[in-house]
Amino acid sequence: MNEAAHHEVPDDLLAAIDYCYEQGWTDGLPVVPPECSRVEAMMMMEGRPPETVLANHPATGLELTVQAAAVNAVMAGCLPEYFPVVVAAFEAMNKEPFNFHGSTASTGGSAPLLIVSGDVVDDIAMNAGVNLFGPGNRANATIGRAVRLILLNVFRMTPGVSDKSTQGNPGKFSFCIAERADRSPWPRLCEAQKYPEGISSVTVFAGAGFCNVENHGGNQPEQLLMTMADAMANYGCISLGQSVVVFSPEHARILGNAGWSRQQVQSFLFEHAKQTPDDMKAIGKFVPGEYKRQGQSDYHRGLDADDILTTVGGGDAGGHSAFIPSWSRSRGSIMQHQAIGVCIDC
Repeated sequence: MNEAAHHEVPDDLLAAIDYCYEQGWTDGLPVVPPECSRVEAMMMMEGRPPETVLANHPATGLELTVQAAAVNAVMAGCLPEYFPVVVAAFEAMNKEPFNFHGSTASTGGSAPLLIVSGDVVDDIAMNAGVNLFGPGNRANATIGRAVRLILLNVFRMTPGVSDKSTQGNPGKFSFCIAERADRSPWPRLCEAQKYPEGISSVTVFAGAGFCNVENHGGNQPEQLLMTMADAMANYGCISLGQSVVVFSPEHARILGNAGWSRQQVQSFLFEHAKQTPDDMKAIGKFVPGEYKRQGQSDYHRGLDADDILTTVGGGDAGGHSAFIPSWSRSRGSIMQHQAIGVCIDC
């Protein structure tokens, strides 16, 4: 249980903010003091009892309850209607292949990237467009921040203590985006994940640092995808880990107009995001066991095309897409998804 749920926070607003700092409940920025009526309003959006456990930390045995999640969502600045996304994100991270402990404690410095897909994007006014990964939208910013505060306050992933990230990345403050379905040539992620019509989803990915991939001149799918594949195969990033690729609407339009399916795009990227064994040996990153696991003549990013998640997001103008590599050099964490607000996976 989050300690904030049991503390008497001062009535004076500024004193309460300072009190939260003194208790170590912040990410370095001021938080909203967790006043009881706000916490109760948050929990009403869930429906399950406050003591319901949403996720647990296998290394410490610490548990996240609905009440503790609500307290931290309030502190992050969330509105109650955002809370089901926070809940679903932790239910997804709680699935064993995500490797909840390793992805939050490692020197790799990953941050949980949330990708929200479906009608909920418009329902809670998330930003799927201009400045997608940047500041300015309350839902994106505070949902992502709630994840960080829960990791800090409930699961004790304290920087320098249990969070041993060598350098970290800005996504550790907030790393939450929405899929831009109106500019995507492909089915929405929630549809590709086989959820029933009308059900939204959140995908969680232990993501490393963001890489902007720019191509303003290419007007053919192969040109754009070779640019992306080159970024994915750079020596610093290439590994057996998974990938997230977010195409800008401008790039997605070129792919869609040419009739390229999501699977064709992912297959092309997998085939071309590679390095030779000799080159990997030359830089000291060749691991025989990993190479054999791929069963390929070259060293590819991931094991197959399904290790690359592709979606669309960002503003209409600009040939800027994004590649987010995985946390681990191997397959320490596998992305997971969860329905939002319903118990589809129970």
